[in-house]
Amino acid sequence: MSGPIREALLVLSDGTVFEGEALGATPNNGIATGEVVFNTVLSGYQEVVSDPSYAGQIITFTYPHIGNYGVTPVDDEYRRPFCRGVVVREMARRRSNWRSTEDLDDWLVRQGVPGIGGVDTRRLTRHIRDTGAMPGAFGALGDAPDGSTVDESALMAAARAEPGTDGIDLVSQVTTAEPYFVGPEGSSFRVVAYDFGIKTTILRHLSGLARVEVVPASTPAAEVLAREPHGVFLSNGPGDPATLGYATDNVRALLGEVPVFGICLGHQLLATALGGTITKLPFGHHGGNHPVRRLRDDVVEITSQNHNFAVEEGSIERAQVTHVNLNDGVVEGIAATDVPAFSVQHHPEAGPGPHDSAYLFADFASLMSATMDRPTTTTISVPTPPLRPSHREPDGLEQGHLGRSHDAEAAAGDGGEG
Repeated sequence: MSGPIREALLVLSDGTVFEGEALGATPNNGIATGEVVFNTVLSGYQEVVSDPSYAGQIITFTYPHIGNYGVTPVDDEYRRPFCRGVVVREMARRRSNWRSTEDLDDWLVRQGVPGIGGVDTRRLTRHIRDTGAMPGAFGALGDAPDGSTVDESALMAAARAEPGTDGIDLVSQVTTAEPYFVGPEGSSFRVVAYDFGIKTTILRHLSGLARVEVVPASTPAAEVLAREPHGVFLSNGPGDPATLGYATDNVRALLGEVPVFGICLGHQLLATALGGTITKLPFGHHGGNHPVRRLRDDVVEITSQNHNFAVEEGSIERAQVTHVNLNDGVVEGIAATDVPAFSVQHHPEAGPGPHDSAYLFADFASLMSATMDRPTTTTISVPTPPLRPSHREPDGLEQGHLGRSHDAEAAAGDGGEG
C-alpha cells in the first residue's frame, strides 16, 4: 500500500454509514455497489475474491488482518474476479510469504476490484446478521475520475438503486463462452462440467478422475448427451437459481440418462429439477468452518461454504437428505432415490477451506463406475504439478501445499468472457 489516504464511506441501503479509507481500484464514477455479505475465513482471501460465485456482491472479511501473505497467480479461482468490491478492517502494509508475487492491494487495482479499509467490520457483520444481506455502496469522497462528486448523499442514492442479486441471471455474466478441456486424455471417465462459475480447484479435483469438457451454462442437454459422457457435473455459481430456468430444464432432461453430481448452485439446480423449492437465507453461509453432519453415519465434517440460497427442507419427494448444517439445519446434501444423482451445498474442493468432504469426488467416480457396471477405486489422484522453479519450499522441494493445476488454470482462461 502506498500513496495518500483517501477518506471513504460505505453506505447501506437502510441508511447505515461506515467510515473508512479507499483501497484497490477506483471505479470511473467513484462508486462501487453490490449486495453486502460477510465471509468468516481466516485465510484464503485471494480464492474468495476470485470466486465467481460472488458476482454482484461486496465481500466483507470478518478476520481483521487481510493481505499479510500477499497473492500468487497459482491461487486464482477464475480468469478474473467478478465481485463488486472488498471491505476489510485492516489491509496489510507489507506481505510476507515465499509464494507471494504481489501485494493484495496492487492485485485488487490490477484486477479492477474496488476496496475500502479501516471499516468497523465487527459492527458491519453484526448489522448484517441482524437485518440480513442488503445492497450497499462505497467510494472515496471527493471528485471521481469521470468528474462527478462522491459524497454521502450520492452513495446513499447508489445503494438504494442497487438491485442486489435477487431475480438476476448472474451466471450468464461469468460462464465460459466456448467449451474447453481439462485433464489428461485416456482417463477412465469422460465428464461434462457445466460452467455456472466453476472454480479452478474444482477442475483440479475433477481432472484427477476424468477427462473433463467444460461447457457454457446454456448448453442444451441434447448436446451434452451427444458427447456420451460417463457423468455430468453441475458447478457452483452466483445469483438466484430461480432465474436459471434454462439450466433447470437441462438438468431435468439429463436425470436418468447419466450420473449427475452438483456443488453449491449445482446442488440447488438439481434440487429444483427434482421438484424442490429454493429459499433465500437472511445473510447466507460464507466461510470455511461450517459444521455439517453426514446423516448416513453421523460424522461431522467442517466445510467451506458460499451461498445465499438454500434448498427448503421437505420440498423434494424424489430425494433423501444426506447432509445437514449443524448451525441452522439447512439442507447441505441430497441424493435422488430414483436416478443416479446427488449434490451438496458446501464446497468439497476446499478452495479455500478444510478437506473433510473431498471424498465426494470419489463418490462421483463410484457412481459413474456403477452405472457403467465396472469396478473402480475410490482413490483419486489430484494433480498438483511443481510450482515454478523459483518458488521452492524451504526444504528445497518444488511442490507447495497450495499447488494448483496449471493446465486447468490455463484452460479456464481460454474460455473468454462470459
